[in-house]
Amino acid sequence: MDLGLKDKRAFVAGSSDGIGKAVAEGLAAEGCAVMLCARSEDKLSALAQELRDTHGVRAEYVCADLDRVEDIEAAVDRMNEVFGGCDILVANNGGPNPGDFRSMSEEDWLAGWNRTLMSTVRLIRGVLDGMIAQEWGRIVNITSISVKQPVQRLLLSNTYRAGVTGMAKTLSDEVCAHGVTVNNVAPGYIKTGRQTQLFTDRAEKAGTSFEAVRDEVTAKIPMGRIGTPDEIADMAVFLSSDRAAYITGATIQVDGGIFRGLM
Repeated sequence: MDLGLKDKRAFVAGSSDGIGKAVAEGLAAEGCAVMLCARSEDKLSALAQELRDTHGVRAEYVCADLDRVEDIEAAVDRMNEVFGGCDILVANNGGPNPGDFRSMSEEDWLAGWNRTLMSTVRLIRGVLDGMIAQEWGRIVNITSISVKQPVQRLLLSNTYRAGVTGMAKTLSDEVCAHGVTVNNVAPGYIKTGRQTQLFTDRAEKAGTSFEAVRDEVTAKIPMGRIGTPDEIADMAVFLSSDRAAYITGATIQVDGGIFRGLM
């Protein structure tokens, strides 16, 4: 299937590892020019070269702390300077600290606000006018199954990713007449460094082992396994494409069936 992505310009946030890296690889495989963005220059440089060598696409990178407004503004400026605009934005960032309500300080709440909600808002704000002007754009936010089914000890994620979902749904109505779609991908349990961190936190809190927590979670997934970053990337790449032109304002879970609701 031709997804119509050849020579589109994509900005992929949080793309040095995990889901963001898999999304960047998936878009490059479809012929996109890719701007990588994360904090680790070594990882970004290596991935950019790998994408050039493997897929023959233009791949560049910009180092940024996506928790900081000034870094996001500089990263978007770099995208515009190098590629002359942005066709596809994949908004992705590390998750906020785990914990329950009584353990969260004022600083934790503010850090989660910046990392999980405002990083997405700021990235979209940086590219949206250009997408509207060119009458084509794709915004894909990587959220979490927690927006449909709150996850134990992920208070901040449960709260702020729901905010991203509300913002995206509202924005999708505002921009669809300009050929811009806005969608969310909601991963379930995925093999990433973040997932290892969360299982470790849960194990320490419960006084059990990492393996016990992992096996308990896996047993609840109807497909019987933890997902892979590539499986999230496939959905994000599809939503970035011409083939998904009639999908907007949607939150699509990729979770092996663990979400038990109807909608």
